[in-house]
Amino acid sequence: MTRATHYSRRNFLATLGATLASAALPATAFANFQPDQFRIGYQKAASTLVLLKANGTLETRLAPLGIKVTWTEFPAGPQLLEGLNVGAIDFGYVGEAPPVFAQAAGADFVYTAYELPTPHAEGVVVAKNSPIRDVAGLKGKKIGLNRGSDVHWFLVALLQKHGLSIGDVQPVYLAPADARAALQSGALDAWAIWDPFLAAVESQDGARLLADASGVASHHQFFLSQREFAQKRKDALAIAMDELGKTGQWVRANTAAAAAKLAPIQGLDAATIQTGLTHYAHEYRPVDAAVIAQQQIADTFYDLKIIPRRVVTKEAVLA
Repeated sequence: MTRATHYSRRNFLATLGATLASAALPATAFANFQPDQFRIGYQKAASTLVLLKANGTLETRLAPLGIKVTWTEFPAGPQLLEGLNVGAIDFGYVGEAPPVFAQAAGADFVYTAYELPTPHAEGVVVAKNSPIRDVAGLKGKKIGLNRGSDVHWFLVALLQKHGLSIGDVQPVYLAPADARAALQSGALDAWAIWDPFLAAVESQDGARLLADASGVASHHQFFLSQREFAQKRKDALAIAMDELGKTGQWVRANTAAAAAKLAPIQGLDAATIQTGLTHYAHEYRPVDAAVIAQQQIADTFYDLKIIPRRVVTKEAVLA
């Protein structure tokens, strides 16, 4: 079977160049901490952040403080974390696994806040005509996933729950769009993915859900910040989390309207997006025991030789 691959700092840097180039970062992107800048990294699937960007309310709140907000899109959490590490952004939102990989690779960031558990927002799917009927049937099969992303941990934990290991399957590391095409063509046997892509492949392609993260992984989403920014611009972070909380509250109360607004941005139909939105909590909390739980992920990844060194997750929390 395929051996799990170390996701080292070299792996980060191998993908970073193309990622940051495609993001069209300004010349000041790699500057040190700037008190009048708030540079936010986001993924298109991060619906609350996408809506906050579209609404412009954060810019309005921070303008009296003389702070300019800029936004940079990243394809997935691992690339966003490297952008944070090299000073391209000050703040971002990712799942459980990317911070562990990033910390193992030497990234200097801090956990700022987290979203309440969302286990229904990620799952493993197979094509509608697949003979695979349960997780045990994944043994020896090719499973697509985004390396270093939240589903990396979910897949490891799911396999362990069913008496398998990551070494019993063949991981195929692909971005969501490529993985979806590979599942459709039969090049993949299964795909581990998150919403709204999960909702899309189920509703549009007829893919069948083998398992979601219920009882397997909490699927927390974390807000992370450059350490220096978190130390010196607590006011900006507090305002950002306040605006995110308000946006999340609006999404919970107006899911259909939120989906309609997101559809042209995320490139999916509103019904699919609405399904995905219902799988997320859209409620955020300050850092607490959720970070302690990250240690289990870090220890498991090290024991499986997925990351190159042990990490202590609480070191990424401000004292």
